[in-house]
Amino acid sequence: MATGIFAVLDDIAVLADDVAVSTKIATQKTVAILGDDLAVNAEKATGFEQNRELKVIWAITKGSFINKAIILPIAFILSSFAPWAIPIILVFGGLYLLYEGAEKVEEFFFKHKQDESILLKSTGENILEIEKNKIKAAVRTDFILSIEIIILALGTVLDKLFLIQVFSTTFVAFIATVGVYGLVALIVRIDNVGFWLIEKKHIKSGNFLVSLMPRIINALSIIGTIAMLLVGGSILSHNIEFIHHLSIKSIPIMLNELVIGLVIGFIVLFGINLIKKFK
Repeated sequence: MATGIFAVLDDIAVLADDVAVSTKIATQKTVAILGDDLAVNAEKATGFEQNRELKVIWAITKGSFINKAIILPIAFILSSFAPWAIPIILVFGGLYLLYEGAEKVEEFFFKHKQDESILLKSTGENILEIEKNKIKAAVRTDFILSIEIIILALGTVLDKLFLIQVFSTTFVAFIATVGVYGLVALIVRIDNVGFWLIEKKHIKSGNFLVSLMPRIINALSIIGTIAMLLVGGSILSHNIEFIHHLSIKSIPIMLNELVIGLVIGFIVLFGINLIKKFK
C-alpha cells in the first residue's frame, strides 16, 4: 500500500515538473503576443470617466475570463479531432483585427474632429451607452486576441500528454488576463497618484504624473492600433501561402506584416462599409 502511494506521489511530482517546464516554454512563445494584447486592451480600456475606470476594467476582465472559458475547451477539442480548423479560425480572427486597426486609422485621419464634437455634446445617459458599447468592443477584441494566445500556447505543447496541454495552456490564458488587465488598471490610475502627491505638497512630481497620463493613453492608442495590424498581418502571412509570398525579402519581417495588415485591413474595411451602405 505504502509503495503504491509513493508511486502515485512520484507520478504527480513528474507531472508537475513537466507542466512547469511546458508552461515556461508556452509563456516564452506567447510573450510577444501578450505585449500586443496589453497595448490593444490598454487602449480599449482607457478614455472613460475617472470614477468609472476601475469598474469598466473589471467588466472587461470578467468578459476576458468568459472568453477564455469558451475558447479553451474548444481549442482542446479541435487540437484532438479537427486540427485543420485552427488555421481557418486564426485567419478569420486576423481579418477582424485588421478591420479594427484600419478603422482606427480611418477615424484618426477623417473622423477625429467629428468624434470630439460628439463627446462634447454627450449627456450622462448617452455617456453610459457609449461606455457599454466600448466595453462590448473591448471584449470582442479580447476574444480574438485570446484565440491567438491560446492557440500559440497550445501549439508549443501538442507533443505532450493531454493533461499537460490542459494545465499549461490554461495557466498561460489565466496569466494573460490577470497580467494584462492588472497592468491596465495600474496605468489608468497614474493620474490619481499624481493628485495624491499634489495633496501631499509634492507639486512637481504630482503635476508630472497628471500630465503624463494623457500622453500614455495617446501612446497606447497608437501602439494598440499598430499591434492589431501587426498581429493580423502576421496571422495571414503565416497561414495563407499566397500572402506569405507577397512579402518583400529586402525589408524586415515586421514591416512586411505591417504593410500586409494595412493593405488587407483597408480592403476589408472598404468591403464592410460597402455592405453597410447597401443595407
